Formats: sequence, structure tokens, C-alpha cells
Amino acid sequence: MDGDRSEAQEFELVIVADKNLRHQQNIRKWHIAILELWTNHWPTLERHFARVRERVESASSGQYIVLEEQSL
Repeated sequence: MDGDRSEAQEFELVIVADKNLRHQQNIRKWHIAILELWTNHWPTLERHFARVRERVESASSGQYIVLEEQSL
């Protein structure tokens, strides 16, 4: 993921399923919000759409949110 490019394109939030992103990238310099999901399996995510949407809508600039399966 290229946070600099995402910010340049004026994205406010990026949703990822990469559990290692925060360890592989220098995300502290980014102002974009990041939502890390526990899976990228679309049928599973569809069943939990309301919860994912709630987290997206409550995200703040620069925040890194981890949404784990057991929290659903």
C-alpha cells in the first residue's frame, strides 16, 4: 500500500486485510485512516457489513483501527 499516494489522491480511509501493514510500512507519517479487517473473504464481510460500515464512519484522520473477527 502506498499511503503517500492515497493521501495525494485525497482518500480519507483505506481498508486492508494485511495484518502486517503496520509493521511493514511507516504509517505514522500518514494522515489517512486505516481500517484493518480480519479477512478479505467477501461473503464473510457481507454478513458483517453493518459493523464494518460503523467503523468506517467513526474513523478519524491518522487512526489505525483493527477490526477482529471476535469483536463482531
